[in-house]
Amino acid sequence: MNFRHFMRMNKWARNPPSETRVKLVLGVVAACILLVLIEKFIGWPDFLTLEPQRRNPVKF
Repeated sequence: MNFRHFMRMNKWARNPPSETRVKLVLGVVAACILLVLIEKFIGWPDFLTLEPQRRNPVKF
């Protein structure tokens, strides 16, 4: 680990974040995990998939 990580852990141990901030971060992480699981097991809907485009369009 980097020395900077230890300094950040020290700062958080001395002055921990509020309970609402911890709940917010855990909620965002849970939402991300839920989206990944839905995409993994159900799949990505076709109507949200973009059509592939050409990289170099032909100029007239």
